[in-house]
Amino acid sequence: MTALVEADGLTKSFGTLRAVDGITLRVTRGEVLGFLGPNGAGKSTTMRLITGFLEPDAGRARIAGFDVQEQAHEAKKRLGYLPEGAPLYAEMSPRGFLKFIAELRGLQSADAARAVEVAVERTGLGAVLDQTIDTLSKGYKRRVGIAQAILHDPEVLIMDEPTDGLDPNQKHQVRELIEEMAKEKAIIVSTHILEEVEAVCTRAVVINKGRVVADGTAEELMRRVPYHGAVAIRVASDKADAVKAALGTLSIIEKVETVGTADGQLQLRAVPRNGAGIVTDVASVIRQNALIVDEIYVERGKLDDVFRQITTSDLDKPHA
Repeated sequence: MTALVEADGLTKSFGTLRAVDGITLRVTRGEVLGFLGPNGAGKSTTMRLITGFLEPDAGRARIAGFDVQEQAHEAKKRLGYLPEGAPLYAEMSPRGFLKFIAELRGLQSADAARAVEVAVERTGLGAVLDQTIDTLSKGYKRRVGIAQAILHDPEVLIMDEPTDGLDPNQKHQVRELIEEMAKEKAIIVSTHILEEVEAVCTRAVVINKGRVVADGTAEELMRRVPYHGAVAIRVASDKADAVKAALGTLSIIEKVETVGTADGQLQLRAVPRNGAGIVTDVASVIRQNALIVDEIYVERGKLDDVFRQITTSDLDKPHA
């Protein structure tokens, strides 16, 4: 499938600081790419390069096949961009601002009115349409920013922290909107909220020090955590040794470790060897030995653990 977003070897320095160091990525129609990295990793700079708001020192970016530097007009016609802290005209109302954006986008009167109506409905701005923007809450200002980004129904949508400042209900609404729009678009979402990646993103790219250090689905990234797929067992302290001994007979278990204790109970973790699925065997051994346990479940890796592991590693080589 042809990619709607293409970045090839993007590089950008500011003085002696190499902010973006050879980033290459592809995003196809129907994909929502979570773009992650610690503060200062180069996320916002990369997005400004992809959108054409900054010129790269090396490399190139294309939107729907159009070079963002050499064919800027055609590329930006197909692009919606929500920068971090999207600049808004504080003295205008959302209605006036969106009409202004529609004119800039070249929409004619009837089309402009319809585009504004759809964007307002999708972002829930109806209640504040005629207030001045400077009187709006941070959450509503963010919604105005989202509305201007989607106003012209672009093929590509690039959003920097789209749920920043929104309450939990508003975040849920924006995530639903992203999922709905993704069917026909390629979307990049930069976020520091890792639960957002699991909620809406089909794939995640992690960058660190200006380079891609991980690229995969949330599930693939979580498998990097050593305890992903491990079986957690809560058992009375006086029964723990018997459980450990029974599990020790299984060759597919690498180790059984104690990870916590509370109220006379131990939390054990059976770690699989080579990522094997072990829960059926663990349950069978416990049953065969008539062991009593209070709880048993399969653990999943957490994206925040993956994030820390990747971005604090001394190994900054790109990963497939």
